[in-house]
Amino acid sequence: MPKCSIRDAQALIHQIPDYPEPGIIFQDVMPVLANGDALQAVVRHLIEPFAGMFDVVAGVEARGFLLAGAVAAHTGVGMLPIRKAGKLPRPAAKVRYTLEYGSAAIEAQADIAAGARVLILDDVLATGGTLSASETLINKLGATVVGHAVLLEIVELGGRKHLTAPLHCVFPEQVSGYTE
Repeated sequence: MPKCSIRDAQALIHQIPDYPEPGIIFQDVMPVLANGDALQAVVRHLIEPFAGMFDVVAGVEARGFLLAGAVAAHTGVGMLPIRKAGKLPRPAAKVRYTLEYGSAAIEAQADIAAGARVLILDDVLATGGTLSASETLINKLGATVVGHAVLLEIVELGGRKHLTAPLHCVFPEQVSGYTE
């Protein structure tokens, strides 16, 4: 029997106004990750719609790494880090993309089997640039993206429309990412 409900886990999220810039409400999920019972509840809910559908979880830098590590340990599958460009010793694929505040690039090593079924994890879906680029990156490695799972989605930014694979959001009714 779970010790922590998903609602209890959600209550641990701190909202930080005007961070990292004025008008943004930062959703701090670190208290959820720091609580073992809450983390277990979140892991169960992240993977629920994708049970049995993935061989590998890919975690997007940086909080996505933490979620992917927990999911990989829970399910017994492998974990692939998706890193900012220049952080890996053997990058096999690289994708450049546009963010809401500039541009960036992500990379991954070819440490998963061709044809692997991959679930991509991150903490927040905003504009969809990073998750969309992650799909492209996984495809470049010869694997298939079965879906995305995130804790939060800033619906106003419309990021979901940029994704090809299905999206699951654990806390879909979490408050907006913007101050009034």
